Amino acid sequence: MTGTAKQIAALPVHWEKNGKLRVLMVTSRDSGRWVMPKGWLMDGKKPWRAAEIEALEEAGALGFISSVPVGIYHYQKGLGRGRKVRCRVTVYPMIVERLKRRWKERDERKRHWFSIRKAANLVDEDDLAALLRSIADAPEAHPAFADLRKAS
Repeated sequence: MTGTAKQIAALPVHWEKNGKLRVLMVTSRDSGRWVMPKGWLMDGKKPWRAAEIEALEEAGALGFISSVPVGIYHYQKGLGRGRKVRCRVTVYPMIVERLKRRWKERDERKRHWFSIRKAANLVDEDDLAALLRSIADAPEAHPAFADLRKAS
């Protein structure tokens, strides 16, 4: 496969009572590394709705997702047999209102809340780490987070 494939991701967050922003990360099914819920675009779904579905399926997270992306990152996705494709991932922030006890991929993944900075240190993708660090510095400076903060 050549070119760049498009994916979407949810950035599931919540604000603690002390005002600190936390992010819900999940483990990947193959390597167990920490990632955001993400996947391919879905036919007939707006990109942010597809990201919302990924958050539910991969993390059991329900809430309000912004239609305004918070950023984009790139990574190399392994396709097996040594093949890779460059992916461009558009990230949509989501306020988590509730976590389900049972969800589609609960037996395949772990989920955990982290500070944004800790999450940035845990991810393998340099672009994603940079995006998370930029959010950690001033989350409410981005229009998507300002809207989400009002909704929370």
